[in-house]
Amino acid sequence: MKTLIKGALLLSATLGIVKTQAQNVDEIVSKHIEALGGKTVLNSIKSIYVESTVEFMGNEAPSTTYILNGKGYKNELDFNGTKIVQCVTEKGGWAINPMAGATTAQAIPGDQLKNYQLQLHIGGPLMDYAAKGYKAELIGKDSSGYKVKLTADGGIDMTYYIDQKTYLINKAVSKLSMGGQQIETTAAFSDYKKTDAGYTLAYTQQVILPQVTLNIVNKKVEVNKDIDPAIFDMPKN
Repeated sequence: MKTLIKGALLLSATLGIVKTQAQNVDEIVSKHIEALGGKTVLNSIKSIYVESTVEFMGNEAPSTTYILNGKGYKNELDFNGTKIVQCVTEKGGWAINPMAGATTAQAIPGDQLKNYQLQLHIGGPLMDYAAKGYKAELIGKDSSGYKVKLTADGGIDMTYYIDQKTYLINKAVSKLSMGGQQIETTAAFSDYKKTDAGYTLAYTQQVILPQVTLNIVNKKVEVNKDIDPAIFDMPKN
C-alpha cells in the first residue's frame, strides 16, 4: 500500500510539473504575441509587402517579399541581374535558382516544404501553434531569455530565443533535412519597429547558413497592400 501511495504521489507531482511547464510556455508565447501587437492586430493583417537589401559575400542585392497571411509567401532576390525566387503556399512550393543550376521553376522537396511553410503566417509559427499541429516546449532559460522549442511531424524543429524583457525573438535556430543531411541554420533578429498597423517586426536579420551569411535590412514595409494571389502560382516551364 505504501508503495502504491508513493507511486500515486510521484505521478501527481510529475503531472504537476508538466502542467506548470505547459502553462509557462503558453504564458511566454502569449506575451510574445502581445509584443508583436496582439492577436487582434495580427488577425487583421491580410498581407505584408517588404522591400529589403541582402548583403552576402561582399555583394548587396535587392529583395522583395510578398505574404498573403496563411495563403502564400514569395521572395524574389535580384543578384546582379540573376533572379532567385522562393515561393510557398498551403499546398506546395517552388523555387528558381539559376545559381544552383535551376533556371526554371522546380518543386520544393517534401522534406523541406514544411519548414518553408512556416513563413506563411504573419506573427510567426508560435501564433496559435497548437491549432497548427505544433508542439511547444520550454527547454531552458538564461540571463537573456527563454528557449522555446517548436516541433511537428514533417521534420519541423525550431528553437526560439525569446528576450525575457521584451518577449521578442532574438534568435531562431532551425534544423531541416536537405538531400539526406540535417542542416542547421541560425537567424538573429534586431531593430524591431512598429508599423502604422500596430504590428512589430524586426527590420534587421542575420541568417547564418552552412556556407554563407546573409545580412538583411528591411527598407520598406507595407501592411495590407493588395497582392494578386496569382503571383504564387508555379510557372509552367
